[in-house]
Amino acid sequence: MKLLLDQGLPVSAANLLSDAGVDTIHVSEIGMSKTEDANILQRGRDERRIVATLDADFHSLLALEAAITPSVIRIRIERLRAQALTDLLLAVIAECKEDLEKGSAITVEPSRIRIRHLPLIPDV
Repeated sequence: MKLLLDQGLPVSAANLLSDAGVDTIHVSEIGMSKTEDANILQRGRDERRIVATLDADFHSLLALEAAITPSVIRIRIERLRAQALTDLLLAVIAECKEDLEKGSAITVEPSRIRIRHLPLIPDV
């Protein structure tokens, strides 16, 4: 499992996740801090990385593109510090591994995890 952490998530979480055995990079580490969301999605797609973000736009872009990759984990819990984010992402990966591998838009809220398989808008 490989992750790409979006801007807004703690940079130090990338190191903690890597230490836990998850190949993780943060957009700031690869010069993409101010990059358009569509380009971050493409980077995730190209490198087979799951994108983790606070931004709802990623799920919208997946829907508009009728994309089947990459999987995106949207965190809807504010002000998570690096260790709490790391623990949360490790739990989501463990619980949703198959869904993430198949292609999913996952939303993590304080009391639940919602999983929607890609493409979000199927062909009619």
